Amino acid sequence: MDEQPFRTAEVENAPVVVAPDGATVRPLLTLDGLGSQAVFELAPGVVTRAVSHATVQELWYVAAGRGRIWRRQSGLEAVDVLRAGTSVSVPLGTAFQFRADPDSPGPLRIVAVTMPPWPDGSTTEARPEDGPWPPTVG
Repeated sequence: MDEQPFRTAEVENAPVVVAPDGATVRPLLTLDGLGSQAVFELAPGVVTRAVSHATVQELWYVAAGRGRIWRRQSGLEAVDVLRAGTSVSVPLGTAFQFRADPDSPGPLRIVAVTMPPWPDGSTTEARPEDGPWPPTVG
């Protein structure tokens, strides 16, 4: 029998991995060659490492919690509030760093779509950058 043309994933059944920036990630679904979806999570008060991506760009939707994201590209720099209902873009080559507010009512939870799909096993996709906040991840 052929594989189904569609799939379903549940976040609680997804594997837990650590992203290069230090965030906890649960990879969900992939559309071959087009994009992948994952849920990122940071506990209150946690700050990621600043990175940029070599080949992928992302769209984020904040599902829960509160925090901040810093982004820099082409001489432009901004810090924006992240809260449930906020959507942000991380275009190709953008340096970015994010953090969960210490007084967030729970973890900062972000649903992200990565285009093209995240290159599994890559050691060069996430490039270290200088960000505005000292990271607290290991």
